[in-house]
Amino acid sequence: MDLELVAAVVTDHDLAIDFFVNSLGVELVEDSPSATNDGRPKRWGVVRPPRAAIALLLARAAGPTQTPVVGNQVAGRAGFFLRVGESDASDARMTSAGVEFVSEPRVEPYGKVAVFRDIGGNRWDLLGPASRGHHLIP
Repeated sequence: MDLELVAAVVTDHDLAIDFFVNSLGVELVEDSPSATNDGRPKRWGVVRPPRAAIALLLARAAGPTQTPVVGNQVAGRAGFFLRVGESDASDARMTSAGVEFVSEPRVEPYGKVAVFRDIGGNRWDLLGPASRGHHLIP
């Protein structure tokens, strides 16, 4: 068994793909037309960090039940976690691309952490390497 996809509800596929690919530096894995269970047209947009096993499905909000969760999928908590090899370089690249960081970087036992918001407003932890003497969570 393997976890393959996690969904993020978005308002616009094109804007979301642009943000994830151009601002965060992830890869566009798939962008193709599809259909809902009841036959309505939809779009299957998937992005994934290079070499990652789990991808992010960008699911456009449909209707009054889904629209309110855009940007608040995990009740204001950081619910997505992006691990990078060099956090200072990633912070700088993402900041220059217009990514909104909502906290100053801090050091935790599992690594350096900076919180940012995606295009919809969801909070993400940008996780950098742990400092000397600490071990990363596998």
